[in-house]
Amino acid sequence: MSTNDLEAFVNEYVKELHEGTAAVFLGAGMSAPAGFVDWVKLLEPLAKQLGLDAKMEADHLVALAQYHVNDNGQNRSGLTKRLIQEFPTYAKPPENHKLLARLPISTYWTTNYDKLIERALEDAGKIVDVKFRTPHLASTKPRRDAIVFKMHGDVEHADEAVITKDDYERYSLDRGAFVNALTGDLVSKTFLFLGFSFKDPNLDYILSRIRITFQQHSRQHYCIFKKVMKEAGESLADFEYKQQKQRHLIEDLKRFNVRTLLVSDYPEITAILQQIYRTYRRRTIFISGSADELNGWDEKDVHEFLFSLGRILIQKGYRLVSGFGLGISNELLSGAIEQIYAQRQGHIQDHLVVRPFPRAIADDNKRKAFWHEFRTDLISQAGIALFLFGNTRLDGKIVHADGVDKEFRIAQSLDLVMLPVGATGYSAKSLAEEMSPAVESTTENPEFKDAFRRLQEVVTKPQELLDKISSALDSLSKH
Repeated sequence: MSTNDLEAFVNEYVKELHEGTAAVFLGAGMSAPAGFVDWVKLLEPLAKQLGLDAKMEADHLVALAQYHVNDNGQNRSGLTKRLIQEFPTYAKPPENHKLLARLPISTYWTTNYDKLIERALEDAGKIVDVKFRTPHLASTKPRRDAIVFKMHGDVEHADEAVITKDDYERYSLDRGAFVNALTGDLVSKTFLFLGFSFKDPNLDYILSRIRITFQQHSRQHYCIFKKVMKEAGESLADFEYKQQKQRHLIEDLKRFNVRTLLVSDYPEITAILQQIYRTYRRRTIFISGSADELNGWDEKDVHEFLFSLGRILIQKGYRLVSGFGLGISNELLSGAIEQIYAQRQGHIQDHLVVRPFPRAIADDNKRKAFWHEFRTDLISQAGIALFLFGNTRLDGKIVHADGVDKEFRIAQSLDLVMLPVGATGYSAKSLAEEMSPAVESTTENPEFKDAFRRLQEVVTKPQELLDKISSALDSLSKH
């Protein structure tokens, strides 16, 4: 996969995330890092009972499951027992599930029986509405953040799992509402298929219906495959055959407007999801700062600077997150809100997250602990942290703002891009001086290095900083 292909995909998918039209489809391959087996290993002991080899039947596993049921007088207890054994409900979600759960995705589809994605979403503090039976589709969990459609069932109800040929043949009759729901989502959302082999006949049927109905107007989707590799002891002819088979599958998926990205190894999928997460967060800026003293500038000039900065950040398409720092937030947020209303694009909450600090906590230790959690929650939503001024009055003296320093440490721990505007003085200046050696030694983004230097230069009026901040943000958007 070329760098250009990856960047194009990440940018397109992040755009869908911002527009609320991104969805995910998870296959068995995504559950492997949690120790769960794939279909071949799931059915391996049952295949042995039939005198068959599950690996040799890899393209006919649904039939293999059916053979086992047939051989046991239509008794499914063996299959049910295997599912319960191999998909324990206590398993912890792997990193890929955690990354997906942090993204603003409201629609998840899966053929997996495990509970990894819903657990990851719950761990991320989200309200999850899980659907694995047809009647579930007719109800809505209040204030849900995400829906998980488990189209083949749930391990806690393993006796109902879709796994045999008979289950698939009856699918449109028993679970036809899932077919309709998935069809609607594939038409209206952009899917990322992960850990999915595209051998499922239900999905093949649905994609075919969409292709015929919408022809060249169907929505763009993406999938990530691991490039086939030559295994130890494998003949060159067998390896080349696997390559041809994968190439033909990739070409065939283009009929359904599914674009494939190839990775050399599974950890690359984690790296791609991390890049999506970072890129998405980069459109959100956390504003940190407080100002009982204005660095010797005229109050009117500072207010004009902050108001203009708020407008510029919204114009550039950023979402602002702020804890309402004393002395700076009122003017900055006023400019942002005016620009939001002037643009008339989306809702105010799409552009602005403002949470004033809860100050009426009498116990000092409880207040400090709560404020740390509060700050972490706010900052974790952003990818860039902008630091302004950073001073407060204590016992009649102006001192550096301890809260700004704490927010800097939290932002560092969460891997945000740090932008202290040293020219505004106080904490912002000392933090910029602390960062300067690391910025100067980097070779990744010389444009940002120059922009960072300019943010620390003394200016006569704060309005002179507007172009400098804008240039620093522009340099980040290119890298």
